[in-house]
Amino acid sequence: MSKRERYHVTKTEDGWKGKKEGGERASATGKTKKEVLKKTTDIAKKKGNSSVVIHKSDGKIQEERTYPKKSDPYPPKG
Repeated sequence: MSKRERYHVTKTEDGWKGKKEGGERASATGKTKKEVLKKTTDIAKKKGNSSVVIHKSDGKIQEERTYPKKSDPYPPKG
């Protein structure tokens, strides 16, 4: 199985950005977290075997979502 690509949604001075881990430029930018999360999620879904790490405005990790869902290495039980 190929390595999972990770995208991070983080706060910037001008709004929010979605960026591939290790990438030089943002894949998505916008004024609101909601719009950038949507754009970044769409990119991750199209790419497949990806995850989106969502950060709070203080930089701490809020949540991580895996696409497709069945490829999640830690699925919850029940």
